[in-house]
Amino acid sequence: MTRILVVDDEPHIAALLRRALTAEGHSVDVAENGPEALERATDPGVDLVLLDVGLPGMDGIEVLRRLRALGSTVPVIILTARSGTRDTVDGLDAGANDYVPKPFVVAELLARVRSRLRESAAAAGVISHGDVTLDVLARRATAGGRDVDLSAREFALAEQFLRHAGEVLSREALLSRVWGMDFDPGSNVVDVYVRYLRAKFGAHHIATVRGSGYRWE
Repeated sequence: MTRILVVDDEPHIAALLRRALTAEGHSVDVAENGPEALERATDPGVDLVLLDVGLPGMDGIEVLRRLRALGSTVPVIILTARSGTRDTVDGLDAGANDYVPKPFVVAELLARVRSRLRESAAAAGVISHGDVTLDVLARRATAGGRDVDLSAREFALAEQFLRHAGEVLSREALLSRVWGMDFDPGSNVVDVYVRYLRAKFGAHHIATVRGSGYRWE
């Protein structure tokens, strides 16, 4: 489970973010001031930080500077209600990965969180979507925390689906990427291996798009 640190001294905003992120399947911790934020953000178990700029004790920009000075590469999205672009520029210069102005639309913030988590995981050789995770370097697959045994070809197909989650992938494209251009285009091997993945990960993960191909939901 992904662990996210929410740093905000406004209780109603912290509570809103906790509810929204928990509903997305994340574990959420909350810090209410700068010194507490810096201490908690250095925990290696934290996967992402949502960092408000206006904090008591130490502002968010200084927290971020100190965090980066300690060598932390944890993704940080800054939140700011201050007018102008100064906070945004300072935050990005200090090492923020993204920023969201207040007041924010929860759906947009969640999309930013998903994007930054995907980037971070990909940089570490890990691809995740929903409860399915592929460790590309270790060639290990898990679903809901349990190991899933995949053949080399099944793993390659699953990797294509997760790298393009939400996109429709044609049978021809999957044949080319997973089996090679010289493979018989009339073969039903893609359909066979999709059945294998459905059996191992759950049929709900892969939708058939009639006349077009398949989509990882």
